[in-house]
Amino acid sequence: MPLRTKTRGPAYALPPLPSSVSLLDVDPDSESYDILDETLSLFRANTFFRNFEIKGPADRLLIYGILFISECLNKVKPNMDQRSAEKALINGALEQFAIPGDANFPLNQAFEAPSDRVQAEELRGYLSQVRQELAMRLNQRLYEGGVGPSKVCDASSEICVVPSLTPVALMTYRHCRLLEARD
Repeated sequence: MPLRTKTRGPAYALPPLPSSVSLLDVDPDSESYDILDETLSLFRANTFFRNFEIKGPADRLLIYGILFISECLNKVKPNMDQRSAEKALINGALEQFAIPGDANFPLNQAFEAPSDRVQAEELRGYLSQVRQELAMRLNQRLYEGGVGPSKVCDASSEICVVPSLTPVALMTYRHCRLLEARD
């Protein structure tokens, strides 16, 4: 799947966004809209599905991205400034990770394992590029305008609204309690 990215890797690069377009508000009809934009914008809705019909590679990447975003949100601590959070998220993206076919890959039932070592390395490079780009974009959304991490929590309903993740992004309270309310 092509990506709009500045990160080096095997993914085909989509054209960059025009300077007049906000990184947080990419039009789905734009030629620069990619699967990572969709993953971030649909994070809220997709976290509530128990079952997800997989129709192709984009759905698999969407599921992988949602799982990775959940991991990232666990790395952001309430007292982190934007720079510290960016460092934690990028370090998390660069950590050694499992790929389909590895015993500890959590989504083996939904992914086909690479057939040889060359395919495995290409897949690892692509997923590394995806992870780095998602980490950077998530950080931009959490610290929109340099202030954050942004969130509004309602502990009684165990729902957290993060306005910059989606128009009305909801996460479980477990993720929200890690984030500090914007003053």
